[in-house]
Amino acid sequence: MIFEGVIISSFGSGYKVASLDGEIYNCKAKGIFRARNISPCCGDRVTVETSDNSEPLITDIHPRKNEIIRPLLANLDQMVFIMSTCEPPPNLLMLDKFSAVAQYKGIDSVIVFTKTDKQAADDYVKIYQGVYPVFEVNNETGEGCDKVKEALKGKFSAFCGNSGSGKSSTINNICPELGLATAEISKSLGRGKHTTRRVDIFELDCGGYIADTPGFSTFETSKYDVIFKDELADCFPEFREYLGSCRFQDCSHTKETGCAILEAVKNGEISESRHKSYCEMYREASLIKPWEFKKR
Repeated sequence: MIFEGVIISSFGSGYKVASLDGEIYNCKAKGIFRARNISPCCGDRVTVETSDNSEPLITDIHPRKNEIIRPLLANLDQMVFIMSTCEPPPNLLMLDKFSAVAQYKGIDSVIVFTKTDKQAADDYVKIYQGVYPVFEVNNETGEGCDKVKEALKGKFSAFCGNSGSGKSSTINNICPELGLATAEISKSLGRGKHTTRRVDIFELDCGGYIADTPGFSTFETSKYDVIFKDELADCFPEFREYLGSCRFQDCSHTKETGCAILEAVKNGEISESRHKSYCEMYREASLIKPWEFKKR
């Protein structure tokens, strides 16, 4: 029998594949993938062959529309960034870096602010509203989680967030049957204890899949991909309508006279916080030597 499916989990050298009719199979991967330095990963659409005398074998990995490499995931529709309003406080530069990389890879971003019972998210919502879909949730009561669940319907979404941000609690409120372990906050370090060690994909009862990933502090944005300075402005959606309107064609949008983006920041049309992140990312990108990186 030959069928198509999606890898939903990996274990050792094996993989769990969900077929299109909902059956789950424990599979091995064909040895040729290792020879070609290809690693099957969660989210991959694959072809599986089965026989009476051996376990199911993944024989083909279909072309990926996108991928992230730390952790390895493929064919994402959106990344859901979970940010707590406190304990730990949100790191907006980190959020802007990750959402820019998602944009660069053609993956939509969704932002969810948690712990609104402890501190209001209004100031943070103002920064991102109109740029990305933004939600506020109270995981103590579950308030707001239904709206997040609606945004997940029919899509493959990766949940990402700093450890202790409320990522697992949010997933548990959306899918109570999963019962994921949640992290306590380390008072000495001000961050959560890691509870997600690997990537697993879960099917939603409303349609679609979600992946729970390790906390942000376990990997760096540079492990996702490298954005060169000339490509960075395109990764900030609110910049796009102003691009091409600057006085200088090679404007960096950081300090130049006649920069349309700087004028938009001055007029309150672009958030100062977002532009500050852009300037820091531009500074870091300016240090990159393009020939040292093989672009994917």
